[in-house]
Amino acid sequence: MKTFTVSLLLVFTLLTSGCQADDDYGEHEEGWRFLHKQRDVAAVEDPLYKEECGSCHLAYPPGLLPGSSWEKIMTRLDDHFGDNAELEPAVQKRLTTYLLMHSAERSDYRRSRRIMRSTNEANAPLRITELRYFKHEHDEIPPRLITGNEKVSSLSNCNACHPRAEQGFFSDREIRIPGYGAWDD
Repeated sequence: MKTFTVSLLLVFTLLTSGCQADDDYGEHEEGWRFLHKQRDVAAVEDPLYKEECGSCHLAYPPGLLPGSSWEKIMTRLDDHFGDNAELEPAVQKRLTTYLLMHSAERSDYRRSRRIMRSTNEANAPLRITELRYFKHEHDEIPPRLITGNEKVSSLSNCNACHPRAEQGFFSDREIRIPGYGAWDD
């Protein structure tokens, strides 16, 4: 019996040794998760992507859109939501490769998986704000806190309310709406 107990304890220790509580704020949203799962989507890691795309807007984590969306966006940079965002061909190719390699369907982060489950990839939108999952997550927020709030003005301004958006954190407990405070739906 003692050998069985020691063996069971050893197996349990091995199974949990790579785990850590999601306790950035002392809470456990989903219990125990692997360390890299503390983020909701993969963080933006490519410095060129941060520099090129982040110079005009948040360098959106690639796991927020399926690859088909990123491909459409990157092939239409001459009319990038009303602006010309054309890049040198080599830079465009490198960034497209980065976005496709880290897109929602290639990610195992929970929000990326949820985005993919709610998206028809054949008709994937160009905007994160047009994703069914995104709309569901933001449907209870009154317009006065978004479009009526000059510090937010649009749902595409993720980092106004999600201060660690570029790092991949979108947890409800981190939402801080300017002029309103913490959001609790």
